[in-house]
Amino acid sequence: MPQDSLSFAKKLMKRRKFSKAVLLLESHEQNYENNFDFYLKLGISYLYLGDYGSASSNFQKARRIKMSDISLLLGQAVLYLRRGDTERAIQYYMEILEYDPQNKVALDAMEFIRKDGDYSTICSWVDSGKIEKFFPPVGIAPYKILKIAVPVIAACLGGIFAFSLSFQEQPVSDGRADLSYLELTAIDKKDIIDKNSSSSYKVVLSSSQIEKTFDKIFTYYNDGRDNACQIEINRILNSNASFAVKQKARNIMDYLEIPDFTTLKDVPTFSQVNENPFLYLDCWINWKGRISNAVQGENSFDCDFLVGYEDLKKVDGVVPLRFAESPEILIDQPLEVLAKISDDLGKIYLEGRAVHQNAKNLVNP
Repeated sequence: MPQDSLSFAKKLMKRRKFSKAVLLLESHEQNYENNFDFYLKLGISYLYLGDYGSASSNFQKARRIKMSDISLLLGQAVLYLRRGDTERAIQYYMEILEYDPQNKVALDAMEFIRKDGDYSTICSWVDSGKIEKFFPPVGIAPYKILKIAVPVIAACLGGIFAFSLSFQEQPVSDGRADLSYLELTAIDKKDIIDKNSSSSYKVVLSSSQIEKTFDKIFTYYNDGRDNACQIEINRILNSNASFAVKQKARNIMDYLEIPDFTTLKDVPTFSQVNENPFLYLDCWINWKGRISNAVQGENSFDCDFLVGYEDLKKVDGVVPLRFAESPEILIDQPLEVLAKISDDLGKIYLEGRAVHQNAKNLVNP
């Protein structure tokens, strides 16, 4: 994959489209073996998404290639800082200041550690998101742009226009791919139902219902509601729709994005998934609960996830949870997991992506 893919990922990161950046980079990982910029950008994107285990893993891969990059050092430093390991964080910040004595992020972080570096304050900053101040810079956050732009505009227009602005983060244009080429054609609609009478379907739809379901797929996709879109895709894939219609539905799946804890929408409940699992395959969840029967592998982590048991009162259900890389968690504490619903020989399991635990539950290493 040519260099312009890394450049495009950088543009996505500047627009704070970190999920899109991860999706782009991971889809071309095989083309970037031993590429420092690839691992650095992927690590920083994961950092902003809150997937600290993946961030750390990619930072380590980047550091094996190049050790003196300031963005890399900032990323590794803040991982130690958020865990309360200020001693290790200071070592990284001191190294940064050797290369760049005026580095503002490092200087601000050192001042924070000096004045407010007690563990409870660090936990508060992690939980509130203020810790992002010490992340490697990727561009101005949208709310900061608004704070800067509004006074300037107001000053320029003062005395000419009277106006009021709502101080809310303005959504950046999504830039979603145009999928109009996947809309149903007249030929698709003419033969919209599978005429193979020997087939069995989980869902049987009329011609008009198939068209309406396909319309929903596009509506949800354009609205950025990828979970809702995936559900309707699954409805088509498990129905009596024709092969051509199903193939178009499958193609749309390639454009759905990996969410994070803040962007995930239309999350199904465990009971919904348990009742009709086929409808929710490849959907994402952010369920809370606890883990049991954990098995730590060299490059994996498997356990049973007790959904809804975070308060030790009631278990909504138990589902296997698997991570390709071991997450940074306390296994005896409640957690929230971001995972994709997957299938293994007809049995549902969760493909873990990220974990969130209250920072106060984390201990110093």
